[in-house]
Amino acid sequence: MSAWALLRFPAALTRTCPAPALRQLGEKPALLAPGAGVPPVQTAGKKDHPALPSLDESELEEQFVKGHGPGGQATNKTSNCVVLKHVPSGLVVKCHQTRSVDQNRKLARDILRAKVDVFYNGENSLAYREKREAEKKKQERKKRAKETLEKKKLLKELWEASRKAQERPAGSD
Repeated sequence: MSAWALLRFPAALTRTCPAPALRQLGEKPALLAPGAGVPPVQTAGKKDHPALPSLDESELEEQFVKGHGPGGQATNKTSNCVVLKHVPSGLVVKCHQTRSVDQNRKLARDILRAKVDVFYNGENSLAYREKREAEKKKQERKKRAKETLEKKKLLKELWEASRKAQERPAGSD
């Protein structure tokens, strides 16, 4: 039986990833091939983040469970919610952001990569670095706003003083 035949027919509502069965057959689909993990999602204005650790498919347990939330029967009866567990760290991610299982799998892996990075690298992780950079930019904006406000206040005082200086000679004559 080929890998395509295993993936072609619908599965039960809750199942685990068929990766071990595929490895026994000696076939590896492109998504499960080592090194071909999900590429990092490119966020607006940012480059890909190669600093995030790659996930080894053998260290992951994947389940597909029934959806939840708004959408009624279309989401609550389909098994498009992905529960992904990283066995070595024990981290679990549940992703049900879209109606597509494939998109949810990719999103769950991206979220799990970020969480594994935080778990293993702590303060040196990409998420913490971005948070520190954002905090620094916020402080700089605050500082510039405060300086601008002080300059405006000083300019207003100088303007008032020059206006009063112009009024005094005209009133005394």
